[in-house]
Amino acid sequence: MSDESDRFSLTAEQYLAKYHVLTYLQDAVAQLLEHKEENPRVIPARFLSDYFRSVVQGNHTLFREYSYIKKTPHNIASFIRVFWKCFRHIGRNGDLLSAKEYHSLVCLLCPDFPFEPVQKTARIILMEDAMDCLMSFPDFLYAFQTQFFYEEFIEKLHSTYQALISGTYRPGQIVIVPTLSRPTQHKTQQPAHTATDAAQVSPEDGVEVHSFLEAILQIIHTSNGSFSCPPVEVIKELLSSVERVTFYGFLIGLAKHPGVNNNVATLPDKSAIMEETDQELSSPSTRPKSGRPKSGIPNTTKKAL
Repeated sequence: MSDESDRFSLTAEQYLAKYHVLTYLQDAVAQLLEHKEENPRVIPARFLSDYFRSVVQGNHTLFREYSYIKKTPHNIASFIRVFWKCFRHIGRNGDLLSAKEYHSLVCLLCPDFPFEPVQKTARIILMEDAMDCLMSFPDFLYAFQTQFFYEEFIEKLHSTYQALISGTYRPGQIVIVPTLSRPTQHKTQQPAHTATDAAQVSPEDGVEVHSFLEAILQIIHTSNGSFSCPPVEVIKELLSSVERVTFYGFLIGLAKHPGVNNNVATLPDKSAIMEETDQELSSPSTRPKSGRPKSGIPNTTKKAL
């Protein structure tokens, strides 16, 4: 979540808010009262100890409702990790599944998990509404991590991207991030983004990268920590070698970038996804540091992402 120095620099109120302590206290008490009705002899201190131990270990989201999983970034990251631990054998076997099949697996861990996040994950990989197409487990897992953990950021970015495409985005109406140069004017683009394979992206597709980066930094600047955002250095690295960028091309880059995986800090590096043993799964800090996949944009033209 954060390093030691940052944690001890916070006030009590900031600490409670940053780590969602009250959220977990309220849920722990609610769970205790519910459990006590079924088992009057339950020992509250032991129950609460087990509850918070489960939160620290990241096992607390298993079979919980979707609204609880979405309450904190730690819950989301923990659920992603549990999904990997439960179904990584699919990757070992090399099985390819559709979006609906992956959704069925997710629902085994969270029965009321909606289909939409899984559908959006498939669009990152396929860049189209081909929900019957098959995806490998590693591809789905890292795209799912990106979509689910950064969901609010991606929603805002999608709206901004559509405004850039239509020519209705006006940088002058919002506070400009100080690190950026003056905003550039955009020519009206195509009325809607046509999803296509990353290898077929042409310079005419997408939007100008400077405007896109400016919009992203503005979203992060105005978020005030209310939702999770990808690291700025990762975003700048992804966009540093391109002239134009598409929405889904950018998301593919995020999903494949090791810096995003390190920021969420819940999955191993992609090269080691099948190598860890059950004893190594107790803490994200034990995941191997070597064997990182190459970062950057998909292996396509350097003029458009």
